[in-house]
Amino acid sequence: MCVCPGPRRIAIPVRSSRLPLFSDAMPAPTQLLLPLIRNCEIGRIYNTACYCHHKHLCCLSPHLTHQHMRYAPQKKLATLCRPKENLSQLIHARNYVSTPQRFYLTPPQVNSILKANEYSFKVPEFDGKNVSSVLGFDSNQLPANAPIEDRRSAATCLQTRGMLLGVFDGHAGCACAQAVSERLFYYIAVSLLPHETLLEIENAVESGRALLPILQWHKHPNDYFSKEASKLYFNSLRTYWQELIDLNTGETTDVKEALINAFKRLDNDISLEAQVGDPNSFLNYLVLRVAFSGATACVAHVDGVDLHVANTGDSRAMLGVQEEDGTWSAVALSHDHNAQNESEIERLKVEHPKSEEKSVVKQDRLLGLLMPFRAFGDVKFKWSIDLQKRVIESGPDQLNDNEYTKFIPPNYHTPPYLTAEPEVIYHKLRPQDKFLILATDGLWETMHRQDVVRIVGEYLTGVHHQQPIAVGGYKVTLGQMHGLLTERRARVSSAYEDQNAATHLIRHAVGNNEFGTVDHDRLSKMLSLPEELARMYRDDITIIVVQFNSHVVGACQNEEF
Repeated sequence: MCVCPGPRRIAIPVRSSRLPLFSDAMPAPTQLLLPLIRNCEIGRIYNTACYCHHKHLCCLSPHLTHQHMRYAPQKKLATLCRPKENLSQLIHARNYVSTPQRFYLTPPQVNSILKANEYSFKVPEFDGKNVSSVLGFDSNQLPANAPIEDRRSAATCLQTRGMLLGVFDGHAGCACAQAVSERLFYYIAVSLLPHETLLEIENAVESGRALLPILQWHKHPNDYFSKEASKLYFNSLRTYWQELIDLNTGETTDVKEALINAFKRLDNDISLEAQVGDPNSFLNYLVLRVAFSGATACVAHVDGVDLHVANTGDSRAMLGVQEEDGTWSAVALSHDHNAQNESEIERLKVEHPKSEEKSVVKQDRLLGLLMPFRAFGDVKFKWSIDLQKRVIESGPDQLNDNEYTKFIPPNYHTPPYLTAEPEVIYHKLRPQDKFLILATDGLWETMHRQDVVRIVGEYLTGVHHQQPIAVGGYKVTLGQMHGLLTERRARVSSAYEDQNAATHLIRHAVGNNEFGTVDHDRLSKMLSLPEELARMYRDDITIIVVQFNSHVVGACQNEEF
C-alpha cells in the first residue's frame, strides 16, 4: 500500500496487505465524500497532483522537497510517480465528472467529518468536591492516511494516583503505533506499582484468581485494542513485573525513572517478540509488522501538581499559561528529537565512532533516511545486518517481499542507531497553568505553538467571540469586513460551535485563512480532498487537550507551605 504519511514526510513504500486488525480503528468518511468530490471544483486551488497507479507506490507532490519527507526515498528502493501536469488530468484519469458548478460541503457535513473521532471525558466529582487536578480532557483525530497512522490513549491509574494521556505517531504503517498505544500505559502503570501490589498481582495469576484492575481506559469506539495479541502482550508484561519483583530495592518508585524504564522495556519486548516469532501465522506476521514499522510517543502523567511528560520523537506537549493580564503564553514541555535539535545530533555523534561523524546524520536524517531520531520499533535501525537477514528469511512471504524490510540503510556499521528512550520533563503545576496540549506533528506543521495555545485558551474561556478581528496588515474592504463579522456571528450558532477543544483546534488547523479565522470554503475543500491528495497537503492530526483544575492546584500548593 502507499504509506505516504503526509505533506512533510513521505515514507519508503511498503507493500503490505491491510489486515482487518487495523481497519476497524479507522473512520472512513470517504463513502460520504466521493459523490461530493466528483462535483467539487478543486482544480482552481491545487495546481498539481500525482496519481498512484499502484497502491504500493509512493506519492510525491512537485512542491515537496526531500527535506520535508519522513523517509528520503532511495532510487533503487522506490518507484516514484510522475506528477500530473494539472489536476484536470488527474480528475480525467480517475473518471471524475467535472462540471462548472461549484459545490462545497455544508456546515453539517463538515461537522460530521470533524466530529467523527472526538471524545471527551470529565473527571467525576466526589461529595461535591473535585479532588483531581485534572478537570477532564478533549481529544480528536483527523486522518490523512488510509488507514490513519496516528493513535491516542488515555487512562486513569487505579492502583496508584494519577492519569496517563498520550499521542502516538506511526510511520511505515500503523502497526507499531497501534501496539504502543495499547501496551505502553500498562508498562508505565506496572513500573509505578509498589512491591506489595506486584506480589499480589503475581499471586493472583498463579492461583487463577481475578487480577486487580490496573487501568481504567477512556476510549473512543474507534480506539481499537487487539484481542488476537492480548495473550502474547500479557505474557510479556508479566515477565516484566516478575523481574521488577526480583529486583525489588525497597525504595519509593521515582516517576521519571518509571517512565524511562517502561518506554525502553516495551521497545525491547517489541524487538524480542519479532525475533522469537509465533507459531500462529497471523500473530507472527503481526509482531514483525510492529517491529519493522515505527512510532513516536508523547505521554503525560498527571498526579496532583506533579506533571511529567515523556517524549520520544517529534510529537509535542505544550502548556497553556494564562498571564495576569489575561493573555496566553505557550510553555514547551517537550523537545523534538530530530535534526533541528542540536543536542540530539551531538548525542548521536558521541554514541558512534568518529569515522561515522558525517554519515550518522545526513541531509537532516538519521543515516540520511529517518526524520525522528528516537522511536519505537524501526528495527531496521537497531538490529545487526545478520539478525535482520535471518528474521526476514525465516519470516512469512509478505515480509520477504516487502521492499522496506529488505534494504539495509547506507553506512550501517555500528547499530543501534535509534532508541526509544524518552526525554522526561517535570513541571510543577501552578494556578495559572490552565491546560496541556498533546499533539502529533500534523498540528505543529500547520500552526505556531503560540497560536495553538491562544486559540484553545480563548475557546475555553469563551473570549473568542468578543476578541476584535485582526487583519494583520491586510487591506480589507468593507465587504470583506462584513463577511468576517457575518462569519463570526454564524459561528456562535449551534451549527458552528464546537463542544470539544480538540475539534475546535483541528478546525483552525485545517481551515484558517490569512486573517486567522476559519474560512468555511477552505475547510470544505480541504476535507473534500480524496486520499491521493490529502496526504500531500497535510498529515494525520491527533490532539488531546487536558484541562486543569486551578482551585485544586492552588489548594495543593497551599498545603505544601
